[in-house]
Amino acid sequence: MAYGKRETEGVATLADIEALPEGVVGEVIEGTLYVHAQPRAGHMDLIGALNVVLRGPFQQGIGGPGDWWIQMKPGVRLECSPEFVPDLAGWRKERVALFPAGWWSLPPDWACEILSPSTRGYDTRIKRPFYARLGVQHLWFIDLDTRTLTVSELRDGLWTEVGNYGDADVVRVPPFDDIELKLGRLWPLLETPDTE
Repeated sequence: MAYGKRETEGVATLADIEALPEGVVGEVIEGTLYVHAQPRAGHMDLIGALNVVLRGPFQQGIGGPGDWWIQMKPGVRLECSPEFVPDLAGWRKERVALFPAGWWSLPPDWACEILSPSTRGYDTRIKRPFYARLGVQHLWFIDLDTRTLTVSELRDGLWTEVGNYGDADVVRVPPFDDIELKLGRLWPLLETPDTE
């Protein structure tokens, strides 16, 4: 199942997401309901691996500054969009001093999306400009098929690509340039290509 718009009566709401059948993921972006299939194992493994690498230094302060909240699949609820879910996201603790008891109610400072065949168009054509409109400062796209990381920063309301890195690269990239990322250690060993 590729991503697609789901028709709703009027502006899409949380009720439209809750009414989706099992195995279908939904997000409401600026009043439109978008749906796609649940992520596959390789996709989720990569999210978990990156979460482990970033959470210690940046959330807990183990070998790093500890000035972020790092979350996997956080539900974000804003007035303009009742719910959207980045694959990974981070909020600077200077903006959000206390961990929220419920949903995140501010846009993240950093978002990361894992591109897959079923969500590549959605992530690049819908979510990328949406994140810019929200003022998200840093955006990472990780392509599991090509084993690449593309890092972008928001400058004057537009995305500027900082770099594109591959399997063998060891990098320091914003906003987490306090540590080295060994990209080859993040990718899961897949038996067959991830074809979600």
